[in-house]
Amino acid sequence: MSSIKQNGIEVGIYTLADIGPDPFTGKTISTKQRMTEIIEAAKLADEAGLDIFGVGEHHRLDYAVSSPAVVLSAIAQATKRIKLTSTTSVLSTLDPVRLYEDFATLDVVSGGRAEILAGRGAFIESFPLFGYSTDDYNELFSEHMDLLLKLNENETVSWSGKFRPSLKNAEISPRPVQKQLPIWIGVGGTPESAARAGRLGVGMALAILGGDPMRFKPLVDIYRTSGLDAGHSLDKLNVGVTGHAYLANTTEAAKDEFYPYYANYWRYVNRQRGMGTRISREDFEHMSSPQTALFVGSPEEVVEKILRQHELYGHTRFLAQVDIGGVPFQKVERSIDLLATKVVPMLNRNLS
Repeated sequence: MSSIKQNGIEVGIYTLADIGPDPFTGKTISTKQRMTEIIEAAKLADEAGLDIFGVGEHHRLDYAVSSPAVVLSAIAQATKRIKLTSTTSVLSTLDPVRLYEDFATLDVVSGGRAEILAGRGAFIESFPLFGYSTDDYNELFSEHMDLLLKLNENETVSWSGKFRPSLKNAEISPRPVQKQLPIWIGVGGTPESAARAGRLGVGMALAILGGDPMRFKPLVDIYRTSGLDAGHSLDKLNVGVTGHAYLANTTEAAKDEFYPYYANYWRYVNRQRGMGTRISREDFEHMSSPQTALFVGSPEEVVEKILRQHELYGHTRFLAQVDIGGVPFQKVERSIDLLATKVVPMLNRNLS
């Protein structure tokens, strides 16, 4: 299966490993089954020719993965060529040295396929868990990112900061197979985050979960302007898009099938955040309409949405989250298959 990265976009999938009840049966699969299915999904994505597989980090019993590097190392042994990334690593509450060495180890184990996507996280349970204060939310991320980039550039590091003990001629081992690990910053919607990613010259991954794609265009402009002002070349300033997706042979079938799982997903995610919001079918129809960023539909519909965003952002990567809300694994398999066999060839033709 051909990839389209030579034409400017890599296509892949990612999981946050949520463990939600089936909206029809009320039953919840075990953590073991969820993990087995995640590894199998990565294997299928690799065999189908997709470019990237991502695994997220949470520290809650309703999510299966707290250590992406460990899970990705298992995936590395079940795959051959697909890139392996975190989506995301919660850098504010991770020790940058431990994070870097874990992913450098993954890079060695996988033969040079590891990446880090760092973010501040949508949940805050990791702050008390690792002894940090949410009052330092932004400052922690800035300091840890500063150190992470230095670790990526140097085998021996001297460094001092506010939150972590200083380093003096510390040897950072192992070194990755790649000259440096690709590092991205996940951006939800704040101009400050986009500007920081640009200044640092790292990739920017936009989490676009819905709405009009046009509202994210200013973030891309801020990112590239900040990067150029900081002296980085345009070819280094890569933009990725991540979002929820569900594919079927027709758009109506995709909507009919996905709505119960999508409504289920937001029901338990909003409950985790102390909100009782429910999504009606009418709301869902609006959220998944052709003008929005929710990638639900036929392969043709999904391609149209990716191409519209590509016109706006000129992005180089698209990652689809296809396993939310208790979606059964056979439906996840179908989305992977349709992405690889239908979406990628159509994108190839349109972007060649």
